[in-house]
Amino acid sequence: MRPTTLVRLAVAGSRTDRLRTVLTALSALLATVAMLCAATVLSITDYAERYTNPLLIEPGLRPGVAATLILVSLPVLALAGQCIRLGAPARDRRLAAIRLAGATPGESVLIATAETVVAGLLGSGTGLVAFLVARRLLDRPDLYGQRVLPTDVLPPVPVLVVLVLLVPVLAGVIGAVLMRQVIITPLGVVRRVRTRGPRPWPGLLIAAGIGLFAVPGQLGEQWNMSKNTVYAFLGSGAVLTMAGVVLGTAWISYAAGVLLRRYGRGPVTLLAGQRLITDPWNGSRTMAGLLTAVIAGAVALAYRELLATEFRYYDVYNAMMGWTDGGMGAPDEPEFYYGAVRLVMVAVALASVVAAAGVLVALAESIVARRRTYAALTATGVPRRTLSAAVLLQTLTPLIPALLLGLAAGDALVRLILSEKPVGNEFRECVAAGGGGCEAPLHPEMATVLHVPIPWGNLALLGGGALLAVLVAVGAGLLVLRASTDLEELRAS
Repeated sequence: MRPTTLVRLAVAGSRTDRLRTVLTALSALLATVAMLCAATVLSITDYAERYTNPLLIEPGLRPGVAATLILVSLPVLALAGQCIRLGAPARDRRLAAIRLAGATPGESVLIATAETVVAGLLGSGTGLVAFLVARRLLDRPDLYGQRVLPTDVLPPVPVLVVLVLLVPVLAGVIGAVLMRQVIITPLGVVRRVRTRGPRPWPGLLIAAGIGLFAVPGQLGEQWNMSKNTVYAFLGSGAVLTMAGVVLGTAWISYAAGVLLRRYGRGPVTLLAGQRLITDPWNGSRTMAGLLTAVIAGAVALAYRELLATEFRYYDVYNAMMGWTDGGMGAPDEPEFYYGAVRLVMVAVALASVVAAAGVLVALAESIVARRRTYAALTATGVPRRTLSAAVLLQTLTPLIPALLLGLAAGDALVRLILSEKPVGNEFRECVAAGGGGCEAPLHPEMATVLHVPIPWGNLALLGGGALLAVLVAVGAGLLVLRASTDLEELRAS
């Protein structure tokens, strides 16, 4: 098949196919811009006094800013993965028609993969142009030559090329992976389904991630670890923990489905339970970005409490030593560090909104894909409100335990770094007695321990906000259900 023919077939299709292309391109654009901004921050060298923001001036703080921008891009990439699945039934029929016209199975899969690559390349290319234009427009130094944003630096050209091609390549890989369970024949598309439920092995990933995250705090001084080694342990531990929570949602879905089907007493619980058993990995696919954002938010909130404990430690120690002017303290004001945490929480909020949009796209796609089933249930007498309640239940049942697990895992990671801070030293002031020895000590001890509290309230707000975002997305997605339960769908081909 010639490349020109492949491109023409890849961009052809119905209105749903064009909508999938637009949404995938938009997701690629946002992800590319976020990653280009992160690469720009990392391109700043040395102590940069030419900026007004301390987060950009100090070299030790810039990796945190870049990590925050990358955090924003992850749910956008997950949204792109959800958009790739949009309109799968119509695409399957088109691929079957192409197969009937003489294409080989490999060429059919290549066409489906090329669709995602073209959409991703269109979005990432547009994102690069938008980034360069915005960089030029926002480059406005003040009278002292200082800038608010790093518009005077640009990542190396190889880095730009890699970032622009990263999203299309990932989109192509995701498209190929989604087609691995598909057999395309001239008579239609057959999807192989799993006959065995998922196993709880992701719990091992969570345990391994927490263990790696704990190594620098427990053994860092004994092993004399370098800063890069510490970052490697912390990063690997965080990634494994996030992967374990996301993948573990599949087992949670399957186990919840079994319980609902076994003990359910109404059509809502039975329908939701059977759906969770049939496709337990749906929760991992749709909630990946949201759970990642929630874990990152829990880490940020727990780290804020750790910082607050550190500042209390300085105050208590200075008061204990009688220092009223100066004494021990942090290099900067506490508000500076709290501002950095607020920046992370803003990124988490943006990521949660994007992830909720991905949930909406996935829910709408799943409803449209099973519209004939919903229409058949409606024809047999099942009320639409029952179907809506079943869709809501099958979404929330795995989500709530996964959110609790993500919040607990994020807080546990930070508590492995520091859970308590001792202040002062135990000592005894002895007064010599007549025969030697010591009488009762005047000061038995001046030591105390400051415990790092768990931010219950903030964690509850974070989890509640994520749950509310999903509820809004599900409510919007259920609007598609009414059209999908039209009895005319039973006559549609």
